[in-house]
Amino acid sequence: MLAIFFLAVVLDQLGYLSQIRTLAQATLRPAQGLVTGAASQANDVLDRRQTLEQLQQDRAFLQSEVNRLLVENIQLRELERENHQLRELLNYTRNNPNFDYTTASVVGRVIGADPSNLLYTIFLDVGAKDGITRDMPVISQRGLVGRVVEVSPTSSQVLLLIDPASSVNTVIQNTRVEGIVRGELGGTLLMERIPQGVTVSPGDLVLTSGLGGNFPDKLVIGQITEVLQQDLELFQSARVRSTVDFGDLETVLVLTAFQPVGYEEGMLKLQEDSN
Repeated sequence: MLAIFFLAVVLDQLGYLSQIRTLAQATLRPAQGLVTGAASQANDVLDRRQTLEQLQQDRAFLQSEVNRLLVENIQLRELERENHQLRELLNYTRNNPNFDYTTASVVGRVIGADPSNLLYTIFLDVGAKDGITRDMPVISQRGLVGRVVEVSPTSSQVLLLIDPASSVNTVIQNTRVEGIVRGELGGTLLMERIPQGVTVSPGDLVLTSGLGGNFPDKLVIGQITEVLQQDLELFQSARVRSTVDFGDLETVLVLTAFQPVGYEEGMLKLQEDSN
């Protein structure tokens, strides 16, 4: 090491060391450039990777916020829909104070074949503990829904008006012509036993008549859409479009103060009143 030191001093005094230094710098400059460039590229790659990771994190956060706001929006719409229905039911009860009502939510429905021949039924979250009994009428703010056919302590089953096993005595509002509205297999309504010779027109409003005692009077059934006439028949019939959307029922009212009577009992009472 001492010899190298003296050699460097001698070369420096002779002027050779500066030339060696210049030559070394010229030789190492390309390598230094390569090292510097590689380091710069490595830093760029690292920066881009960090930026990409940050963007992915930001995207994941924004997506979670979008999902959260979407759920909140759906919940708010459902609450608004429920509040609107409840307001309509409240307005109906205020405008019709002659009955006592129990509000019920639809918790299930059956649309199809059933061993008991009940093709169109719904299930409510109220039962015997809430004062519900068989044959109580069920309505919505738009009209007659049906009647209770089965009751358990905490739930009940409702036969819808559109079921073929359902029938109700009715009257056409403007002409006071009476008939019987029955459900059909297709989920539609048919008004039967309309006397021949009376005028029945599409658009006429059909209400419950109260005859027979199964339902109170003046409950809305629907509107006549088509009149069916046959010359040799004693009666004419008409198709009726219900004012109730049976596929959209969520909240209904059970008329708890109305005490229905059996069909035969109601017919006997009518005969006694006419004598």
